[in-house]
Amino acid sequence: MPQPTAPARGGAATPPANAAAQRLAKLMAQGGSVPISLFMAYANAHYYATRDPLGAAGDFITAPEISQMFGELIGLWAADLWLRSPSAGQPVAWVELGPGRGTLSADALRSMARFDLCPDVHFVETSPVLRDLQAAAVPRARFHADVTTLPTDQPLIIIANEFFDALPFRQLLKTADGWRERVVTMADGRFVPAAGPMPMDAAVPAPFQGLELGSILESSPAGSAIMQDVAQTLTAQGGAMLVIDYGYAATKQGNSLQALSRHAAADVFVSVGDQDLTCHVDFGALGAVARRDGLSVTGPVGQGAFLNALGLAERADALMAGHPARADAIAGERARLAGEDAMGTLFKVMAMTAPEWPVPEGFGQ
Repeated sequence: MPQPTAPARGGAATPPANAAAQRLAKLMAQGGSVPISLFMAYANAHYYATRDPLGAAGDFITAPEISQMFGELIGLWAADLWLRSPSAGQPVAWVELGPGRGTLSADALRSMARFDLCPDVHFVETSPVLRDLQAAAVPRARFHADVTTLPTDQPLIIIANEFFDALPFRQLLKTADGWRERVVTMADGRFVPAAGPMPMDAAVPAPFQGLELGSILESSPAGSAIMQDVAQTLTAQGGAMLVIDYGYAATKQGNSLQALSRHAAADVFVSVGDQDLTCHVDFGALGAVARRDGLSVTGPVGQGAFLNALGLAERADALMAGHPARADAIAGERARLAGEDAMGTLFKVMAMTAPEWPVPEGFGQ
């Protein structure tokens, strides 16, 4: 779930080397091809299950690992929302989807405790490697394989930072014969993308039917399904969700599938299962699901605008005053989180709130 640096490249790949690549090759030998979504699912499941991908020694770095300010401000955001909500002073549960090393939650919980918000903590995580790191960072966390087993007896405050981008995405390709699902097949022992055989015109929204040949439309049925489960839960129990990711405010055409390895863009179809695969998140699609199931949606806005509205500059100034030897480093962290040429614009923030819960801070309203 990296900060993207370049669009994905198509092309050839090395022969299967790990369990995920071998399984995909076997499926292709049996059926000829697999959808891009299944290709992503197998590749990322193996990738995250077998390593800690974060930090200088990994493949990418996320905002919580850049600075404590990120998690602290999200904790203040949550505490403020709780204090103004119908559940103020009552128990709520803190939930993070795909918590990385647990850094965001550890920093946020420290901030929330200043306002007497000390919630039960629930992490949705499938990687055994990352679960160990998260348990060390937040020992009281309880773990879930998916959102369907989260608590049902209290409001939830759910955080999804760079979570939706790494879920499986479907790609539809405009060909001379109409729209087809983009698939992956084997050619000379290598993974290569291709157009699938089944017509998919009915799945393309009317405004995009007339796009030129070679156009690609992306969607994430997996992401929409999770959003639906969350929306129905929040509508019934109360609470809110905060989604932070890179992506689009509304559906756009284009191929955003990318791979990162050692902090650099890589070929999607090489080293499958040993590098992270992601796509840009369609915030408009997530918001539409949330609204349909009863939530109010605020945003998206750029991450820089959101953090600045929550007091990023003031927090940075306080840290620099307390740690003058790190002043330049802290200023650099602030710029990386909020700068327009860094994460400030490409990364977006959207909130979904349950009926009767207040409009959250950070969105200029």
